Amino acid sequence: MTVTEKDILTALSHVEEPDLKKDLVTLNMVKDIHIEGKQVSFTVVLTTPACPLKDMIRNACINAVHVIISKDLEVTVNMTAKVTAQNPKDPKHVPGLKNLVTVGSGKGGVGKSTVSANLAIALAQQGAKVGLLDADVYGPSVPIMFNLLDERLYMAEKDGKDWFIPFDRYGIKVMSMGFMVPSTQAVVLRGPVISKALNQMIRDSEWGELDYLIIDLPPGTGDIAITLATDYTVTGGIIVTTPQPVAVADARKAAEMFLNPRINIPLLGVVENMSYFTPPELPNNQYFLFGRGGGSSLAQTLNIPLLGEIPIVEFIRQAGDDGKPVATDPDSKLGKVFAELASKTAQQVSLINAQKQESVLA
Repeated sequence: MTVTEKDILTALSHVEEPDLKKDLVTLNMVKDIHIEGKQVSFTVVLTTPACPLKDMIRNACINAVHVIISKDLEVTVNMTAKVTAQNPKDPKHVPGLKNLVTVGSGKGGVGKSTVSANLAIALAQQGAKVGLLDADVYGPSVPIMFNLLDERLYMAEKDGKDWFIPFDRYGIKVMSMGFMVPSTQAVVLRGPVISKALNQMIRDSEWGELDYLIIDLPPGTGDIAITLATDYTVTGGIIVTTPQPVAVADARKAAEMFLNPRINIPLLGVVENMSYFTPPELPNNQYFLFGRGGGSSLAQTLNIPLLGEIPIVEFIRQAGDDGKPVATDPDSKLGKVFAELASKTAQQVSLINAQKQESVLA
């Protein structure tokens, strides 16, 4: 039996990308088909290296070739990724930055910066090129969480322009308003100055090529979010809340701000922080100190996914204070929690980009 490239493509046309609901061949995700006797190999180009369905797609490809062509074939599926991006012709697009992802909350103290930092690190560990922008101008905490508290921004000239140089930590590029002022000095700025500082950090920083720029927003509904929506195309926003009703009510306001026609930032999903407490001596017990189900309820109300439930663990706080967030250990129990969050976030980014592309083509 002679197997051809056409035979392989025919078989793979029966494999559907679970999120995009189209087959791999139609989506042009199959590359580099090689056939030598009974040995067949090809590459599947995923929409993100953090794809949570990678193994499912690989197994579906092997099964399709065996069922439709021959079970005697030895099939090797190579998995790679090319992160989908916003339209580069969009006048609001920043060259090199494929996706801007905001992380917001309705109130302070819910762990928004902890989620932002660990999400950025987890995405990078799964193969993506990631930056983290601490846009919480009044209370920047990223310098502490990355052990950069006493660092100051410096500039370098490239192609006739002076650029801010982000710091490299744990595989990501980090930028913060906290690098511009001493850590003991209060930031006293009016709205227009804040907007100008944000634009400088985004447009005048040497980010290079990034798949995701995670933007840690200030709490509430103020100038930063409005500037982002006005001056940039934001791929999507994440809402962080804790389970108790007062936090959920404020998070709902932040979500409604994103959805406001003037802002119009798509919602990727909800992250519930401080979901439950498990004592080290009772690892099978869960105590819901701040109530239960607030994040899930908010996600259902907004008709968006619940991306993750982060437990109350002292080590998460301690690791952030020590300048080495828990996601830096991907094999730990907490590292796996944030790895799952990263996969689900990347999945939602791919879905939103696909929907936008379809609407443009329609």
